Formats: sequence, C-alpha cells, structure tokens
Amino acid sequence: MQKGFGRKSSGVTEKNMDLQLSIGMANNPRTSAIFDGHVKPDGIDLISTSVHASELFWRQLRFGDFDVSEMSMSSLMMAIANGDDRWVGIPVFTTRRMFQVGTLVRKDSGIDKPSDLKGKKLGVPEYQQTAALWTRGFLQHEYDVHARDIEFWMERNPEHSQGGAVGVTPPKDVKLSYIPNTTNLGQMMLDGKIDGALRYLAGTNNLIDRSNLDLYKHPDFKTLFPDPHAEGVRFFKKTGIYPINHGMVIKREIAEKHPWVILNLYKAFVKANEIAEKARKNAIGYHLETGLLSADAGKALATPLIQHGIAANRKVLETAAQYSFEQGLTPRLIKLDEIFAPSTMEQ
Repeated sequence: MQKGFGRKSSGVTEKNMDLQLSIGMANNPRTSAIFDGHVKPDGIDLISTSVHASELFWRQLRFGDFDVSEMSMSSLMMAIANGDDRWVGIPVFTTRRMFQVGTLVRKDSGIDKPSDLKGKKLGVPEYQQTAALWTRGFLQHEYDVHARDIEFWMERNPEHSQGGAVGVTPPKDVKLSYIPNTTNLGQMMLDGKIDGALRYLAGTNNLIDRSNLDLYKHPDFKTLFPDPHAEGVRFFKKTGIYPINHGMVIKREIAEKHPWVILNLYKAFVKANEIAEKARKNAIGYHLETGLLSADAGKALATPLIQHGIAANRKVLETAAQYSFEQGLTPRLIKLDEIFAPSTMEQ
C-alpha cells in the first residue's frame, strides 16, 4: 500500500489558476485529444511533449524531465520493487501489442521453432523493456524456453538504458553482453554475429536506439512464427491476455501535494480514449453498411480492447508482475497497490 496520500491539498496556485504540469508521451489515437487540447483535465494546464517511448523512459528515469509521463510497465515495477519511490502510477494504458510473437531470426540460424532458441544469441534493444518481458514470459510458459537458455545481446549501453537509470541488472544466471557502440543490433544480425532479435527496433529517430536497418523485409530474415498473427490469436484465445506495455506516472511529490490531480488526469485520458473508440466505430460503419464487413465482424470490432483502470486490466497487470518476479527483474512479487495511486485502485 502506498504511503503519503490523503493529506490535505495546499491548493493549486493563487486566485484558483490551473496547475501547470509538463507531460511526455507518444502521440497516438488514444492521446491525440490530449495533445490537441480537445480534452483538458479539470484544473490542470498540460504542457505536452511528444517523445518516442525509448527516449522518454530513459529521460524520465534518469533525469525526471516531466511531471507526468508515459512509462514502461516493466521499468516502473522494477523501480518500485527496488525502493525507487519517485513515481506514482496512474492506470492509463495507451500501448498494447502482441510484441511477443514478433521475434526475428536469420534464416540460416537453424531456428525454426521456439525450442530452437536454446543456446542461440538473440539481440534486444533493452533487456528489461516490457516487450522483452512479455516475450520471455510467453516463451517460458508456452514453450518451456527460459531466459537462462538464451545468450542475450543488448543494444543500449548502461548510460543510455532504463536498467542503467534505475540501477538494476539482470539475474546472474542470465547471459547478457552489450553491443559495442561502434555497431548496432541490426548490423550484428546482418553480419551473422547474432542469430536474431527477441525484439527489434529500427529507424525510430530517438537518442537511445541505434539500429536503422529494416530487417523485417530483408530476404535473409524471417519471423520465428511463420504466421505471427495466428500465434497471437492462439495466445489471446487461450489466456485472454492482450499485453500492456506502457502505463502513466506522476511525480510523487506532486501527487502528494495535489492528490486531486490523479483522478482528474485519469478522467481526461478515459475521455480521450472514448473519443478514439467512437472514431474507430464510425470508421467501420461504412464497411458494415456495404457488406464488406459481416455483422459478426462488426460486433468484434466494436469490442473495446484498450481500456484504462485496474478492474479491466487486473489479470494482465498481475501476469506482468508475475513474469517480472519469475525472470528475476524484481526481487519479490510486487502488488498493484504498490504501483498505482490509492484513489485509482477502484477504477
């Protein structure tokens, strides 16, 4: 349970002016209404900056650049479990993807199925990043391939990584090397020095990631699963889990001084998400009306897969916490009420 909340707010500013807060996050359909000012949190004047997630998380964890920001769920759990209490989580989840089915491998690596990954060299932008957390958990629970079975190569050096920023290193039984600054993950894969990538990022134009080769279209590479979409569907039907990658955080000092801002921010993001959902449903209306989409497909597409709050996401969040503990990223199984503000736990 988080401490320090419930104290009386000292007020915003004189003459009831809005509280000015900086916020860093990616600009996507779920956040665009915040960026363009269509949705404004009550009593808060947000100064919004669009930053690529790779760079944003490092800047926030290392320097605390923003009052509020999007944040890696994996890094947030690790920071809190290891005593870093600078941040309070807000259950706003704008990024979800089946990243765990996108592992990329060289065609000549001898990797044709998950079990073939054992003993191989796999690259990753950041060992502790949430996409890698989900992928390792997925491989362990679905295919009995553990992190200790793979030799990992990480592109980001300690000075420019989330792990370096929070002072956390992988477990001792995990083989992890750093890719030299003179090259990058994509080039090492292309040169055959690494068999593949658990997660591959290229051309992201940020201060952290160095790869710029589009290897997903390169003739020498293939995805681990011949049909990643089908594998993602199988996993979702079996588990009901649609992985959450990023949440939202606010500086603890602000949350404690102005506790009212947490739910005001939460409500604004819920409203922005509702706008995105309405636009999505309107967009499929034409296809339904003309018969290009069946009525059943229309019902499926109307299902909201991205929802904020704890209630709609408890299983996914607790699974991520379990994976983090199993993989030795957190020293204990962290509880959700340690991550998120008390006022949000019933949302």
